[in-house]
Amino acid sequence: MPVHDVLIVGAGHNGLVCACYLAQAGKRVLVLERRDVVGGAVCTEEIIPGFRFDVGSSAHIMIKSTPIIGELGLEEQGLDYIEMDPWAFYPLPDGGGGICFYRDVEKTVESIRKVSPRDAEAYRRYVEHWTEINEGVWEVFLKPPTPGKLIGTIFKRNLLRPKSRKIWSSMDTVRQLMMPYGRLIDETFESAELRSAMAWLAAQSGPPPSELASGDLFGWNAMIHKIGAWRARGGSGSLTVALKKKLEALGGEVLTGAKVTRIGKQGGIFEVETESSGTQQAKTVVAACHVHETFLDLLDDDLCPEGLKKRVSNVNVGNGFGMVVRHAVEELPQYPGVPVDPATGAGDCHHGLQLLCPSTGYLEKAYLDFAAGKPSENPVVLAMTFSSIDPSLAPAGKHTLFSWTQYQPYELADGGAARWDEIAEEYADRIYDVVCRYAPNMRGKEIGRYIQTPLEIERKLALRRGNVMHVDMSIDQMFAFRPLPELSTYRTPIDGLYLTGASTHPGGGVFGASGRNTAMVVKKDL
Repeated sequence: MPVHDVLIVGAGHNGLVCACYLAQAGKRVLVLERRDVVGGAVCTEEIIPGFRFDVGSSAHIMIKSTPIIGELGLEEQGLDYIEMDPWAFYPLPDGGGGICFYRDVEKTVESIRKVSPRDAEAYRRYVEHWTEINEGVWEVFLKPPTPGKLIGTIFKRNLLRPKSRKIWSSMDTVRQLMMPYGRLIDETFESAELRSAMAWLAAQSGPPPSELASGDLFGWNAMIHKIGAWRARGGSGSLTVALKKKLEALGGEVLTGAKVTRIGKQGGIFEVETESSGTQQAKTVVAACHVHETFLDLLDDDLCPEGLKKRVSNVNVGNGFGMVVRHAVEELPQYPGVPVDPATGAGDCHHGLQLLCPSTGYLEKAYLDFAAGKPSENPVVLAMTFSSIDPSLAPAGKHTLFSWTQYQPYELADGGAARWDEIAEEYADRIYDVVCRYAPNMRGKEIGRYIQTPLEIERKLALRRGNVMHVDMSIDQMFAFRPLPELSTYRTPIDGLYLTGASTHPGGGVFGASGRNTAMVVKKDL
């Protein structure tokens, strides 16, 4: 039996990024994936004939601005990105047009000015202030989160950049970072419309507007004006298809349909058992799956230090996150008062994230329903119509519409997680009705749909309890605390076993930083 230098459990984008870097360094790499396709939560499938649906993440806001694509030469493997500009659109509830968030700050300011001249100026100040802060955070994301690297990054920026020194030496900056982002948004802007848009954008990381120390979830969105928001042509899964091609070109191997059932060790060599591909051996293992799966389900008890499994079991996954309905539709949503091309029905509003959140109170009520174990009585929806900028996703003249909604509990108070199978269709109708209230032309325009309840997300993507971030993105589970302090630098107490993926720093989203960071650590150790 061949002994691989590195075996990676899971072919999500972080696992594949890690694999490519290690293969590029001359290591013999094998990736095992439980599904018949690669990608994990970055995958695109033709579920309805002619329509290509993402079955996980859709917006690629971060990976395009890392060194990954260039360092791995992914464009040579067919990866092509389309910019979403504007990257977000907020339709005004009264049908009087909307606010567009363009890559260009001044265009965005002018869009806001129609709603509130004072907020337009406040938004310009917001972008300047929070971009300076988050450029430093971005540097931290691209390296293991050791205390020395965290402090060193802040020190370096303060030493070299007077503007950064002024911001970070201000107690008001610390106060803002420690605030709930809902209160910080209210403090920053005065118009209900901009407050609602910014709160719904901030909520995409998971914590609710009332979460303490969540201020930068609001501040982070200022960075999109710098780095942009992107779509992989052909669907989100085009990224992971390109990564697989690159890995194979480097001599690495991917086995799909190879669900791992056990990680053991004999004589210094790891033995990784699968359901259908026998046992594979490797000197080093990188677990690119959920941290709970790694330690609670796969790892032999005699390999794990006493007490570690208990500590891992306490890592907070939470009770779900959200759900999404993938629609095949006859046409694009038409928002009253918003200009579109009369020939195609497409406009700037369709390029990015469409924020269907009438008020911050509406968002807060959705979270209260979630906390009570109920589907939101009035869902808050993020609509996405990427076929408007990428016609390859749908037949000519037709479109895809993805309707993401938070907050939706995995475990329901009146029947547990299994009850989602009973109410899925009815609740999908409720979500689509929100779209129709904003865009009345969509009534009766559904061709077909794929419903991903929190339970279905867990089944298909192995995202436990439907949490698309693996574990909650609260401050106690970020940076050097993610998923636990002793596991935060991608190493584990088990010699030769490493972690990567959304369970680790810097967390969820299509980023790839965890995979790249892990590869650097493994290469150094080897």
